[in-house]
Amino acid sequence: MMSFFHSYTPLFELALFNTLLAFSQYVVLRAGVFSLGTAAFAAIGAYVAAIVVTTYGLPFWIGIVLAIAIGAMVGALVAIPLARLRGVFQALATLALVQIVLSITLNWVDVTNGALGINSIPKTVGLVGLLIAVAIVTYFMAAIGSSSIGRAFDVIREDETVAVSLGISVVKHHFIAFVLSGAIAGLAGALHSYNSYSITPNEYGFNMLVIVLAMVVLGGRVSIWGPIVGAVILTVLPELLRGFQEYRTVVQGALLMASIIYLPRGVADTLIGAYRRRRIAEETSRMRETVTA
Repeated sequence: MMSFFHSYTPLFELALFNTLLAFSQYVVLRAGVFSLGTAAFAAIGAYVAAIVVTTYGLPFWIGIVLAIAIGAMVGALVAIPLARLRGVFQALATLALVQIVLSITLNWVDVTNGALGINSIPKTVGLVGLLIAVAIVTYFMAAIGSSSIGRAFDVIREDETVAVSLGISVVKHHFIAFVLSGAIAGLAGALHSYNSYSITPNEYGFNMLVIVLAMVVLGGRVSIWGPIVGAVILTVLPELLRGFQEYRTVVQGALLMASIIYLPRGVADTLIGAYRRRRIAEETSRMRETVTA
């Protein structure tokens, strides 16, 4: 049992890292913001954390704090010009942010070491550290989801006109969503940096952008279980399809397409909705039996 656990520890760690990225994407989608900036925020967090320990020799926890703070700050700065944009225009603007960050990491060679990335980063975060981080973020997201902010996110996502008529500030809540997304992705990038010994710009490019968005779409955009389920499925799936190496991407794409068609709310949200409907039906049935008795 222990040998099995140790063999798959890197896979568990990757699933936890992907869960943090999925939460970063989830918070903006829940607020009705079509942002693709999670990869950029994660890259900023990873490079800040790596530079703190390799260049300045500071403790790793300072790198984590700075990664979260700078990620949140960049999210706030991005939210200001994007306040007037919606839908595909938000997506294009945040995609441009990813390209800008990648260009900086590739061309600011004196600081980022260019395409070679930053190497020899001390591994100070393992499975336990990632578990703690995911637990804290999950609790934080659950608390926000049950608060007035979470309810405002849901109203804005469904219909901005209704949200405005109820006195909800769309700009304010989009700003909050961007800040939270930047902070969570910055944390994820920092933990990835301290867990993988080295980082390169290519890790935070288009592939990460697509996979993170797919996790939330597959898992669900409403329940906090959505990002977790989506991250676990898309992390474990390549391992299960190892014997079909040539067709792995085809199978992944087919499963994602099937999920979008038949489970448009995502796996987790669909299952939770079915469970709640069943509970309501059972309670209604019991009430009818009590009345007739």
